[in-house]
Amino acid sequence: MADNLPDTVENALLDLLLRGTAYTVTAPVRARLMTANGTDAANGTELGTSGGYTALGQTITFGTPAASGSIANTVACTWTNMPATTIVGLEIWSTDGTPKRLWWGPLAASKTVGSGDTFEFAIGAVVCTLA
Repeated sequence: MADNLPDTVENALLDLLLRGTAYTVTAPVRARLMTANGTDAANGTELGTSGGYTALGQTITFGTPAASGSIANTVACTWTNMPATTIVGLEIWSTDGTPKRLWWGPLAASKTVGSGDTFEFAIGAVVCTLA
């Protein structure tokens, strides 16, 4: 997911790096599954609470950034008992009182899951890159 920062995060990082304006994010961060992708300026459509999916996603853990300017998940992110749906993307959100959308991106290929199926991002499958 390269260059998939929301505009608000891009501006906050510019303010932080070049003007010293504080920007904080409450961890842990959460992965949300999307049925319609957003853009830099607009949120996607999150899969609603149904089956084993809970709105607002689930915690996703990242390791140490690599020298290449990327970071990957270090724990599998698994949803069981999914509702029948097609997942087209992923968004990463903070757990602030008013959560912030931190990253977004389409899947390499949409994934259709059946009712009761399991959906998972394996360790290292979610890679966020600053390029």
